[in-house]
Amino acid sequence: MALPPSSRQVRAFLALVHHLKFTRAAQELNVSQPTLTVQINQLEEQLGIKLFDRNKRRVELTPAGRNILPLMERLSMDMDEILLAATDLTYARRGIVKIAALPSVAASFLPRAIMVFRDQNPGIEINVWDVVGEDIIKLVKAEEVDFGIGTRISSDRTIKVEDYVSDSLCAFFPVGHPLANAAPVLQISDFASYPLVLTRKNSTVRVLFERSMEREGCEVSVVMEANYMSTALSMVRAGVGVAILPTSAVEAGNMTGLAYKLVDAPWFNRRVGIIRKADRSLQPVAQRFIETMHSMPDLRTDESFKSVRRLDKVPARISGPGGGRSDGFLASVP
Repeated sequence: MALPPSSRQVRAFLALVHHLKFTRAAQELNVSQPTLTVQINQLEEQLGIKLFDRNKRRVELTPAGRNILPLMERLSMDMDEILLAATDLTYARRGIVKIAALPSVAASFLPRAIMVFRDQNPGIEINVWDVVGEDIIKLVKAEEVDFGIGTRISSDRTIKVEDYVSDSLCAFFPVGHPLANAAPVLQISDFASYPLVLTRKNSTVRVLFERSMEREGCEVSVVMEANYMSTALSMVRAGVGVAILPTSAVEAGNMTGLAYKLVDAPWFNRRVGIIRKADRSLQPVAQRFIETMHSMPDLRTDESFKSVRRLDKVPARISGPGGGRSDGFLASVP
């Protein structure tokens, strides 16, 4: 069975077709004439056909060589396109980055990272799936996305998570609610007696909430579940109950008429990381996007999210209206 030609053999063939002289073809390729002769001989041997008639005075294509020529030209163009595409991918000049992110991430710092990345890499397309934590893991494991930005909610050796930022869970309630007169930082006992609005069971917020309730041995009344934080906030505004949501809900929904306070409880701090499949390398453009995220320190001092390292040293803080901040005090928007 004939072996396919190598890229060097293809270039040698085309150079010799162009010049019909071994000396000039070798000069074009920057190789010695004996090396070129070996490449042509090996190509003919591999294909099992004679491509050139040559003697001391001239070199001419054989009929078989003329038939092969268009195919060799097409193969050379394909090789050039492959090299060009590989170079573009390596230097982030083309490609698609697919990201699965928590809705809270997609509504807060991710859009800013995308805009910075697009300014630096205009030829790259970015697709975002804003889904709950469980679905992020599924998309990453199925390789339907390059990476995820979410929370590890179970032990799984097929994925690896690089800590990136952290946020805290808060109680959201209508302005004028009794919780407004409670301590600046709430305990579980402060809100446990009120009807609660929570995200659904496949969300990372719900997983953390239930772990904390189990540890505390606390029973609560869940009157409503929502897929999106904006929906939960609307339920709170209507008086359905108190919502337990991350601080990023402030950006994700309409806070008119609502207030919120930090809750000091086990598991109520949520670490959000970059989730990748453990045994897979990232494509260069996806790695470049992650590097962009790491190069933007303001992303990690977001009003809603905190740098993981910084959070370990500094007490959590809640942003107030108009971008103001207060250490654990009531924040409301009239």
